Amino acid sequence: MLRLAADENFNADILRGLLRRVPDLDIVRIQDAGLSGADDAAVLEWAADDGRIVLTHDVTTLIALAVERVVAGQAMPGVFAASSRASIGTTIEDLLLLAECSVDGEWDRQILYLPL
Repeated sequence: MLRLAADENFNADILRGLLRRVPDLDIVRIQDAGLSGADDAAVLEWAADDGRIVLTHDVTTLIALAVERVVAGQAMPGVFAASSRASIGTTIEDLLLLAECSVDGEWDRQILYLPL
């Protein structure tokens, strides 16, 4: 199962729904990792060091920094960018499918936009 990290502004209802469905899902909120208020570059660096795919609704700055990391040859375990316009249920289903059916390293250096 994938290791995930939810950025600081990721929808808490989605996180609760994920954990209700799969209580042992390996997901950490950025603020629980001691990174409250950290900039996106620091979040991506921490996620890379910890081998976690970042969950975000930020399709501008975080995505641009993730692309910069890839171009620079830096580690980037992946980003799942969930549309804030998609339903909570659809986003939960998509993330569970990805978390349960993907293998470690499958999303390295990739950005995936949700819904699928």
